[in-house]
Amino acid sequence: MSANEQKTSRELAIIAAQAADEKKATDILVQDVAELVGETDFFVIVTASNSRQVNSIVDAIKEDLRDKGGVKPFHVEGTQDGSWSLLDYGQIVVHVFQPETREYYRLEELWNDAPVLDLAKEAGLCDVEYSDRISKLLPKK
Repeated sequence: MSANEQKTSRELAIIAAQAADEKKATDILVQDVAELVGETDFFVIVTASNSRQVNSIVDAIKEDLRDKGGVKPFHVEGTQDGSWSLLDYGQIVVHVFQPETREYYRLEELWNDAPVLDLAKEAGLCDVEYSDRISKLLPKK
């Protein structure tokens, strides 16, 4: 990928959300935290049903961001039990949680002033499954 083809942080966040959706992630949320955080532009937060799916989603996101976005994570971390993983790309940070861990941390609520992207409109993700708690955070139609 040449320098003129560099993706914006918003485009990278959408690529990550699409990759998560392809691996059947639920509660896919992209928050624009640039005005609130300063170190990063977007949080991509998704839920996986088990540790195997967490790993599958992480692998898909890393592959798609490398192949379609030309970026590799600066830092990767996660829990030993596979209940949570983080991919730090600088301009975007991806969190993949199992349901109980996501419910415990409620990361999206820490930044509830951050605008949430309309993934149906921007990423073509129309059939994402959302819990009641997360659906309340989505842009109103």
